Amino acid sequence: MKLAVFGAGAVGRSVAELAAEYGHTVTALADSSGAVVDADGIDVESVLARKQSDGAVGDADPETALESEYDVLVEATPTTLGDAQPGFGHAREAFARDRHVVLANKGPVAERYDELRALSRDSEGSLLFEATVGGAIPVLSTIEDVGADNVTAVRGVLNGTANFVLSRMATERLSYEHVLAEAQDLGVAEADPSFDVDGTDAALKCAILANVLFDGGHTLSDADVDGIRDLPGSALELAAEDGWTIRLVGEVARDGVSVGPRLVPENGTLAVSGTRNIVQFETKYAGRLNISGRGAGGPETATAVLADVTRLERES
Repeated sequence: MKLAVFGAGAVGRSVAELAAEYGHTVTALADSSGAVVDADGIDVESVLARKQSDGAVGDADPETALESEYDVLVEATPTTLGDAQPGFGHAREAFARDRHVVLANKGPVAERYDELRALSRDSEGSLLFEATVGGAIPVLSTIEDVGADNVTAVRGVLNGTANFVLSRMATERLSYEHVLAEAQDLGVAEADPSFDVDGTDAALKCAILANVLFDGGHTLSDADVDGIRDLPGSALELAAEDGWTIRLVGEVARDGVSVGPRLVPENGTLAVSGTRNIVQFETKYAGRLNISGRGAGGPETATAVLADVTRLERES
């Protein structure tokens, strides 16, 4: 498959680097300031080296990537809220050209899912977005395999940064400020960690899950969200005295979507440590299913993107 990749951050870069190993060709790569296009396949190594040295992948207008020859648009620009632009606009243009769309960008699926799906229905192109929830963990494909009608609820630890902070606070008896600074030094947390520690990232993933499970109709504004910023270390210490700990847990059920700090058994399934994620599915006939793994990271998330591309190739 020929790929036009929008976004040259950690995920977009990793998709471009790994595409050939999956048997696909990158024919266009664009960032916010430029693009490079070659119908026979771009030289990924040199393009990314230029991005590193000059701050842009190429001299062409990014719009030329949308107008180029490709089979699948990979949308990996940063997630934005509200109108979910520019990611939503990129997807709309690709569908207008009857191309497939694979999203790593959570914004369009969490904030404008119903519009996005309508665009896909009116196009010859298909829509897939495994990478928007759980990084390398096959969350959405598990729902597809089990059947959305057979999944009654989903809960999980869906943000690695928040989980790193909470697990370090619990095991090392360190303050939130100390652990957050450590996470930033390690590259686990952004310079502005608000998206993660305030619960927004986990809530976006929960909105996507609600849309998949309940046939659309959900956005971030439908979620009840609390973060971990104001959680005192003493709360974790008190919890530990009784064999509990605290994790930032997202919960999706027909009666609502919520994200917040929750008491979980210290040695229980949800008490994953470090940056790991875990997702629990409550099902009608198979009981509770648990899947865990790396929920973020460039190469990890790129594997989910490229798995979607391969699914499209098999179906075409």
